[in-house]
Amino acid sequence: MNMIHQKMIKPVLLFIVISFSSFTLYQFGKNQLLLEMLMSALDQAHYSPLKIDDEFSEKAFTLYLKRLDTNKKFLLKEDVDALAQYKQRIDDEIQNGNLDFYNLSVKLIAQRIKEKENWSKEILSKPLDYSVDEEYQTDGEKTSYANTISELKMEWTKMLKYQVLTRLDEALTNQEKAKEKKDTVFIEKSFDSLEVDARRKTLKANEDWFKRLSKFTSKDRYSAYLNTITGLYDPHTEYFAPKEKKKFDQSMSGQFEGIGARLQAKDGILKVSEIIVGSPSFKQGELKAGDEIHKVAQGTNDPIDITNMDMDDAIDLIKGKKGTEVRLTVKKPDASFQVIAIIRDVIEMEETYAKSAILTNKKKLGYIYLPMFYADFTRNGAHRCSDDIKKEIEKLKKENVEGIVLDLRDNGGGSLQEVVEMAGLFIPKGPMVQVKGKTGEPNIMENKYSKVVWDGPLAVLVNHGSASASEILAAAIQDYKRGIIVGTQSYGKGTVQSFLDLDQYVLPQFDSMRPLGSVKLTMQKFYRVNGGATQLKGVMPDVSLPDPYAFLEVGEKDMDYPMPWDEISKAMYQEFKTISYDKLKKASNERVKQSAAFKLIDAEAKELKAKKDDTKYNLKLDKYRAELKAWREQNKKYDGLKLDIKGFNANLMLFDKQRIEADSTKLNREIKWTKNISKDNYIFEASNVLNDMK
Repeated sequence: MNMIHQKMIKPVLLFIVISFSSFTLYQFGKNQLLLEMLMSALDQAHYSPLKIDDEFSEKAFTLYLKRLDTNKKFLLKEDVDALAQYKQRIDDEIQNGNLDFYNLSVKLIAQRIKEKENWSKEILSKPLDYSVDEEYQTDGEKTSYANTISELKMEWTKMLKYQVLTRLDEALTNQEKAKEKKDTVFIEKSFDSLEVDARRKTLKANEDWFKRLSKFTSKDRYSAYLNTITGLYDPHTEYFAPKEKKKFDQSMSGQFEGIGARLQAKDGILKVSEIIVGSPSFKQGELKAGDEIHKVAQGTNDPIDITNMDMDDAIDLIKGKKGTEVRLTVKKPDASFQVIAIIRDVIEMEETYAKSAILTNKKKLGYIYLPMFYADFTRNGAHRCSDDIKKEIEKLKKENVEGIVLDLRDNGGGSLQEVVEMAGLFIPKGPMVQVKGKTGEPNIMENKYSKVVWDGPLAVLVNHGSASASEILAAAIQDYKRGIIVGTQSYGKGTVQSFLDLDQYVLPQFDSMRPLGSVKLTMQKFYRVNGGATQLKGVMPDVSLPDPYAFLEVGEKDMDYPMPWDEISKAMYQEFKTISYDKLKKASNERVKQSAAFKLIDAEAKELKAKKDDTKYNLKLDKYRAELKAWREQNKKYDGLKLDIKGFNANLMLFDKQRIEADSTKLNREIKWTKNISKDNYIFEASNVLNDMK
């Protein structure tokens, strides 16, 4: 996240403070003050402030209701009808400092949660009927609110039966596998025993869920309400209560012990958004972006179900001391479940640095991997990615490589200044990106001093995980026609956020109201040198390759209320015009059509889409197990994507081998890294494209 200097913000927020009358501040409590401060900040400082009217109110109502009871397991239709009277009045309440809608929602959800506390115990007190041919819909958006308590209780019975079945299938499958291993001692348990155990674990998970719900304070509820309002502006504008801001700062520092995965909650499910390079998760290798975490166990202890758990409570369970084991039960994009054991550790930031290898594919080529745009300006001698990339290029030039693949896949961004400096390693003096606030002319950021370090053939790899700064660099390379972009459409995040500490803008006589927390606001947008925004559209590759996540919701466009794409005037720059794009694209398309691996990837994308849309599960035991078994068998064919690619390999440079040979652990890790490169069909095709370039 690129930060805006605080001095640029204070004059704007000063208006917010002095605009409040003393009467208003004394008349309202802290919640009303916080709401007014937040709304003023959004109106004065957000890049694209919204009109607070009936349309805004209806959107806020819909989004809040969706977040209040995601799976429609607590509220009745009569509750929703009672809240619906405010559907076009939330805007009026915001402007008048009224919280009637919010207060009613809190009262109703608290009452309904209390009613359901003993339902799990009652329903799970005896064996369920697994012979009934019925279905359970797991997607709350495809269901309706129950009309009566008895109707809702029937839905709860289905939900709990589904939860029991997932555990029962896991136990039966493990027992069947153990039975097949003739060299191990095996004691078979009866179905009744396994079923009782599955119900016991399901009951424990639900009891834990209600304990967490009981810890959800009024402050937490109010933060959720405020974040419904901020969520209408864009997905990256958020309110942070004081304790949440502290946790955010800790997560951004990189100095923590845990598994090294960035997580986000959506619709009650904790999802992996990114694996931190070099982290325990990265080294273990099984946890991937897109995985849903459903249960967490401390070592061999019983797992705790974290679905519908508060995100912070779930993360607290996942984090832990170095050397301890956490076991995650995750749901893969293909709907299969997998238990992944990870040993927690201190995150090794060294693994986030750029590194390179030699590719052999007819020609001798260079490969540079950049996981993020890092920069630490606080310490002398600290790493900056532009300097590190320059060093890697110079090493590769000594190896006489004939082209370079720069891999920006899953690079979520980082320092804006580093993007500009790095672009200058490939492009002569000129504009690299345009940055625009809500008013005034765009700021054109130019590379003024850097000398081109690599002027040879260049291919840049991107995918859906390439965001923000990655998109700026790829767009500059593309607009200048300096290289060729290969891969899949990038994420599409073209906005800049900054934190405002609301306490700094409260007059001294109202100190008793502190702390109020902070708001993270979108204040600027990125634009390519050709004038188009990277927001929403991202960067479309010159050479597009099959994408296993092509039909899944993984980009900015799939978030709630993303900011729109637009364009501004084109900057003055000179294109290279030395690449035959049509010829390269045609040659790549022919190879992809003949590639068994890319055919598998294309088939996988379609299967993942079908499985994602099929959110109903049969609750008859034999049918449920048959479906899961079919999915597991179906996935075996994708093992072919992990095979070596004939005529293609990657190796460390001799210099790098010698530098780390004393550290056998690190050397083995780097050798394993190059072996994985040798099996990567996207890197292979990028090298093929380089071979075609003259």
